[in-house]
Amino acid sequence: MSTSRTHLYVSAGILLVVLVLWEVLPTALDIPRYIIPTLSDCLAELGRMYTFDRLVSHTASTALYTVIGFAVGSALGAAIGYLLGMSPFWEKVVSPYILALQIAPKVAFAPLFIMWFGYNAMPKLLVTVLIVFFPVLVNVLQAMRTVDRDLVNLARAYSLSRWQIFVKIEMPSTLPNLMAGLRIASTLAVIGVTVGELVGGNVGLGYLISYGGGQANAAMVFNAIGLLTLIGTALYMVLERVETRVLHYLPKAQH
Repeated sequence: MSTSRTHLYVSAGILLVVLVLWEVLPTALDIPRYIIPTLSDCLAELGRMYTFDRLVSHTASTALYTVIGFAVGSALGAAIGYLLGMSPFWEKVVSPYILALQIAPKVAFAPLFIMWFGYNAMPKLLVTVLIVFFPVLVNVLQAMRTVDRDLVNLARAYSLSRWQIFVKIEMPSTLPNLMAGLRIASTLAVIGVTVGELVGGNVGLGYLISYGGGQANAAMVFNAIGLLTLIGTALYMVLERVETRVLHYLPKAQH
């Protein structure tokens, strides 16, 4: 039996044990369903949400703005990271302001965005962009600092332009860090969208979490959290597949 298949069977076995315990323990320990619902309670509630609470619409909205916020935030983070990496002067000038904005809790901006733009999709999109922006920026900037200077000097000796140096040396050298930053950002994008929906949304899985909590409907909250996890996992797996294709030339560690 191959190692990968063994890993799959072990993971599936752990999941099965967790699901069985989830179904059995709350009832055995006499835990009320409004605190910890059983698996069957959550599945029954999922069917009710699908029928009466526009579950598909809420899930699609959250997934859409997760992807949009991730794409915009990642593009901005990568672009500014490369620009600052190419200009040490501007990096030193701008870095204190970037650090200050990075330290500031991004979720605290959500109420401010709601005051500015109202109760619509813009606040959750902006929070997502802010949260995604920094991991990508920091990873790209750090990678630009560690590019082999000997290669850069050699390229200059051969009269390559600044753009050619970037395309042929700096960009390929920083791709592993960029992809790592994107994978980190993909997990944070779901958090950004959820925060925006919790604070001021009227659609999305974050809104269902807020609504379910107000109704003491723990099963609804569990279902919404599970769907958010699936969205984040799907985005992460897509990026892993892209990374495998883009960085196919890198040797893989053998375990």
